[in-house]
Amino acid sequence: MSEMTSTTTDLSAEAGARPVRKSSSGAAAPGPRRRTGRIRRPGWLRRATLPYLLLLPALLLELLVHLVPMVIGIVMSFKELTQFYIRDWGTAPWSGFDNYRMSVDFNAPVGEALLHSFLVTVGFTLLSVGLCWLIGTVAAIYMQDTFRGRGLLRALFLVPYALPVYAAVITWVFMFQHDNGLVNHVLHDQLHLTDKPSFWLIGDNSFVALLVVSVWKGWPFAFLIVMAGLQNIPRELYEAAALDGAGMWQQVRRITLPSLRPVNQVLVLVLFLWTFNDFNTPYVLFGRAAPQAADLISVHIYQASFVSWNFGTGSAMSVLLLLFLLVVTGVYLAITSRGRRTSDA
Repeated sequence: MSEMTSTTTDLSAEAGARPVRKSSSGAAAPGPRRRTGRIRRPGWLRRATLPYLLLLPALLLELLVHLVPMVIGIVMSFKELTQFYIRDWGTAPWSGFDNYRMSVDFNAPVGEALLHSFLVTVGFTLLSVGLCWLIGTVAAIYMQDTFRGRGLLRALFLVPYALPVYAAVITWVFMFQHDNGLVNHVLHDQLHLTDKPSFWLIGDNSFVALLVVSVWKGWPFAFLIVMAGLQNIPRELYEAAALDGAGMWQQVRRITLPSLRPVNQVLVLVLFLWTFNDFNTPYVLFGRAAPQAADLISVHIYQASFVSWNFGTGSAMSVLLLLFLLVVTGVYLAITSRGRRTSDA
């Protein structure tokens, strides 16, 4: 009897020392169960290694797709690599900076052709980027108002950006045909704006055709970015400006454009880089040999490399193009960042 009493006392003591959880019905619930046999790493170690593990696939892919060919192209620019060394380009003799001297010698045929292509590309890029930004901004501002069919119109505006490049440009090739193209049919047969059907894919008109296709394909991207930036501007600013008597143009000038300045800085830079390096549009539009009026530098480098079979000179031109774009990007970012600090101060 004394042994049973002591046992009951011990169990009561253990029950009193251990907390007992009760469920809503009043019954005792089992205590927390401990996990055993699992080794957990410290939290700081997981936080430190997880970002690098997530970035590792992208870094490897970037290394394989961009950095490795870039390094190989730089090495090729210092070699006299012609069609005679294609099978084993590593045995091509070193030429030093001869390829670069030939490319920047504007009195020689190679340098003169490269300078002409560079000037054409600069003019084409400035016109294309300016028109894309202007049309996209006007369309985005207009789409801010609520009206019937706005959603459908927004979707139609994004169709050129959603279409594959090759399908869109090939469609324009058929439209620019001399005899049975839609452009000549409208301008000459219906509107009678020209004396005779024009050649759009050869001659001086090729620059206009290339500009039209580039703007048609690029302005929806500017429209999409500007429209997203307009969502962050409070409507109260426009309402207060309207109460003060400000018209639509004053609202755009004083409210919309200053508020969109950070968005426009990135947008213009992206459009500039895309347009200056654009190869698909002129290649599909004109083929392997672009007209002189539409000889963009991307197609010119392709012709120097894969048509003339002088890969050393073509690689040197590519490196010079890369250096030019790096300098322009650095200067642009420095100017825009200084202007942003000045406006903030």
